Amino acid sequence: MPDLLTQALALPGLPWVILAAFVAGIVRGFSGFGTALVYLPVAAQFMPPVWAILSVAAMDILGPLPNIPNAIKVGHKRDLMRLFAGVIVALPVGLWVLTSVDPDVFRYAVSILAIGMLGILGLGMRYRGQITPPMVYGIGGAGGFLGGAAGLPGPPVIVFYMASPHGPSVIRANTMVFLFGYDLLLIAVLAVTSRLEPLPFVIGLVLTLPALLGNIVGGAIFNPDRERTYRAVAYVIIAMSALSGLPFWSEGGHP
Repeated sequence: MPDLLTQALALPGLPWVILAAFVAGIVRGFSGFGTALVYLPVAAQFMPPVWAILSVAAMDILGPLPNIPNAIKVGHKRDLMRLFAGVIVALPVGLWVLTSVDPDVFRYAVSILAIGMLGILGLGMRYRGQITPPMVYGIGGAGGFLGGAAGLPGPPVIVFYMASPHGPSVIRANTMVFLFGYDLLLIAVLAVTSRLEPLPFVIGLVLTLPALLGNIVGGAIFNPDRERTYRAVAYVIIAMSALSGLPFWSEGGHP
């Protein structure tokens, strides 16, 4: 373990990764989403795709904990169970895709998905019809696939909740619990398939403190009456992170 910790602390670009973890925690704390959207475009500049996804999952196990108990109380439990069922089916397929692509493809995918997500949210695009239980299973499956392939399980679920009748507090709570549960499932699937590498997991644990501090700050400043302001700030931060992660900024692509 000391050897792994030494290697984790020697990661090139670690100060930037720590800053990304802290800012991602703040965004997650006040909006209920955004950890991967902020963190992954930065982390993917300094580590392989599977490492980046595993590190954010390890970081997210403890980072959001201060806000999870209350989120479980506030959230809509039936929706969550259906979403998780979809994740369990589709996550292994997404991970298979991830291991088959070039790191630069991964970086483009993460940044483009993050920017596309912002476009959907900013334009107010949403599904106007009735949301049925089978649709919720499918949305969970889409989240599981994107989570495995690009480390971004949130976009399908966030867009789904834009069309839901739930209020801001329930939406924030369900999104937060869903992403936390996804992290647990991701680690479980990687362990079962013998792809749970120790070094990126330790890197994620190192990032737990800045992520935890960020979550505490974000949770403390959350106020449902100022939801639009918080989301606008989150969108700007996500956009900056997504643009910074595009491979053409670095000569030769992936460092």
